[in-house]
Amino acid sequence: MAGRTETPIRASYDVIVVGGAIMGSSTAWFLTQNSDFNGRILVIERDMSYESCSTAHTNSCMRQQFSAELNVRISQYAADFVKNLRSHMGGDERVPDLSIRSFGYMYLADTDGFAEVLRKNQKIQAAAGAGTRLMDPDEIKAAYPFYNVDDIVLGSINRVDEGYWDGAAVFDWWRRQARERGVEYIENEVVAINRNAAGTRVQSVTLKSGEVIACGQLVNASGPRAAITARMAGIEVPVEPRKRYTWIFKADKPLDRDLPLTIDPSGVHVRENGGGTYMCGGHPDDDPAVACDDFTMDFSFWENHAWPIIATRIPQFEAIKVQSEWVGHYAMNAFDQNAIVGPHPELQNFIFLNGFSGHGLQQAPAMGRGTAEWLTYGEYRSLDLSPFCYDRIFARDAIVEKAVI
Repeated sequence: MAGRTETPIRASYDVIVVGGAIMGSSTAWFLTQNSDFNGRILVIERDMSYESCSTAHTNSCMRQQFSAELNVRISQYAADFVKNLRSHMGGDERVPDLSIRSFGYMYLADTDGFAEVLRKNQKIQAAAGAGTRLMDPDEIKAAYPFYNVDDIVLGSINRVDEGYWDGAAVFDWWRRQARERGVEYIENEVVAINRNAAGTRVQSVTLKSGEVIACGQLVNASGPRAAITARMAGIEVPVEPRKRYTWIFKADKPLDRDLPLTIDPSGVHVRENGGGTYMCGGHPDDDPAVACDDFTMDFSFWENHAWPIIATRIPQFEAIKVQSEWVGHYAMNAFDQNAIVGPHPELQNFIFLNGFSGHGLQQAPAMGRGTAEWLTYGEYRSLDLSPFCYDRIFARDAIVEKAVI
């Protein structure tokens, strides 16, 4: 923690949100938007600096190129929300006008099998209204002559609402407006989740500072720490921290046009960053769960793996200089790489908002809205998120998202 511990004003809240990063803040803000909800909300965040959370380490992009239609629609709502942020936030003139820098995502397939996956995904995306286009190697080379496509069979790109957006600004305004509307944020830590005598409901939480705070409903929005939070309530959830490495580099010879977020068949990805700089990300093939506080950089991974791959794919990147680098965590759903949202089937006032597996930032608008609907009405009223319920984990009925970077 950052060293400051705060105590809540009240002894009881209608909703307690464990985790104040983008998912928790989205939920809190959407609750304040709903005229049918008039309860008290407490957001408990371990570190109000947010310096170690996944939200702070994000590459801040969005895409519609998913293998599950629901994920496509979730990102389409995010695009609308970002492009109309001020309107969504009540016309508040302080809220900035945002846009999406739609350089697109370019998936590159080097095998017939992977190409067939892209074809199947494109049909799903097109049916949902996404503008995904398949490109053969000659078409890729004509549009983006800097690529080496000698080993490429097929590419997939969508330049409509796919690219960079200012996730930090949205996060900041959700928190700011939520607080102005009465949501209480405290820097503290939940150390126990207490059930009622029958064991059927969450009754209260115990804070690190010693207070026991009663609640009507509890939202687990604790990112890579989701399993730790759930375990306090006697629940297992297959979410674990996975390291993801990011580098910002400057090219001696910048490209002559925007670089799509390019997903090499190896899994290494690189995108436009602006001003002759680029962002690269990746992870080793050996991708174990790590401790929540493990942000140790493997410097050899850049030299021996990531840089050689991008320099082979884009020869102009043979001469570059790394300007900054960091390690972040995916909150990886090890079961099927999709979100886990909604109530526990037995402990029904324990609400999951977990397991986004690297695409959480772009899913935050739809997930916060849906969670707020569930907390208010006991059902989803805009976009049906029920396929991502916890029950599928319990039943071992996976909905595998194939397009995970």
